[in-house]
Amino acid sequence: MRRALRTLVAEGGFHGAAMSAVAQEAGVATGTAYTYYSSKEELVVATYVETKAEMGLAAMEAADPALEPEQRFVAVWLAIHAHLEANPDRARFLAQLESSPYLEKARAAPLGEGGGALTEIVTEPDMAARMAELPAPILYELGVAPAVRLVAGGARLSPAELRSIAEACWRAITRP
Repeated sequence: MRRALRTLVAEGGFHGAAMSAVAQEAGVATGTAYTYYSSKEELVVATYVETKAEMGLAAMEAADPALEPEQRFVAVWLAIHAHLEANPDRARFLAQLESSPYLEKARAAPLGEGGGALTEIVTEPDMAARMAELPAPILYELGVAPAVRLVAGGARLSPAELRSIAEACWRAITRP
């Protein structure tokens, strides 16, 4: 169901992803869909949590504590971008969600295993000491969201360009 929702939202936004369409895409009856999720909102939140957890796991794999904070952030950013580039439906889903009425409910959901990885990375003492004092959603918008939007928009950039963008994101979320 979550994969089906991601696919439909990535292709046509939330308006084209009624529960009946999601059920059809998933190959189940609409009634079956409601057995697992009481509402479209519940399914959207579950899909968000899963998508963020996958992103978080990709980030954690790149978060080498032996690296200096800036190098670690760049490695994490590039890993997130690579994960999303390999799974563009996730980037398009997140981009659609970020401008939808579901955003606040999704952000309020507990992220569970892997989902809070980005927060864990930036709250490590050496990273936290460098972070600008901004609310978490702003840090995300300046730090990670550009990777989401680049993939969602279909941008094809060289490794050097991606590294430059990751470095710019680092500068945007850290203290001078």
